[in-house]
Amino acid sequence: MEKVLYLVRHGQTLFNVQHKIQGWCDSPLTDLGIEQAKRVKNYFDSHDICFDHAYSSTSERCCDTIQIITDMPYKRLKGLKEFNFGVFEGKDECLNPPHPYNDFFKQFSGESQDEVQQRMVDTLTAIMSKEDHHVVLAVSHGGACANFIRAFEKSNVINYRKGIKNCTIFKIMYNGNDFSLVEIIEEHLEGL
Repeated sequence: MEKVLYLVRHGQTLFNVQHKIQGWCDSPLTDLGIEQAKRVKNYFDSHDICFDHAYSSTSERCCDTIQIITDMPYKRLKGLKEFNFGVFEGKDECLNPPHPYNDFFKQFSGESQDEVQQRMVDTLTAIMSKEDHHVVLAVSHGGACANFIRAFEKSNVINYRKGIKNCTIFKIMYNGNDFSLVEIIEEHLEGL
């Protein structure tokens, strides 16, 4: 039986607006970020999507997002955190190197792209492998989500694209061995 993972990027933050590098450091949701999360809740409610389990990155911006999306209890996991950008945390985005980052941030006390991807794959595989997990909500980060989705490019029904918006929903199927991105949902963000 296939299981469904709804992986959601957190709502817009103050650092998103200020174009600051935001990985393991944190900043609060903006009013727009709160509205985006409310629209995710409305999307799930209007499509009668109910979760049996919910998870969030330990970052405040993700916890605040999931608490708007659902009233159900959720578990915070460090494995769902964003890229660790080391000494670049909180600095201007113009200092970011071009993609792909590969091992660039390792020399600055951060993580490599492969480490982020493996951490996300390990964490989400452990979650979805649980017997009673059939429809799961997980709130994470743009870079972490992108690296996770890229790990399964060969099995994805649709391809990941750069430039995802805050509170984008990724609908991902899990068959017990492999993940497959089947839909990128953003219509709830129209007009924002």
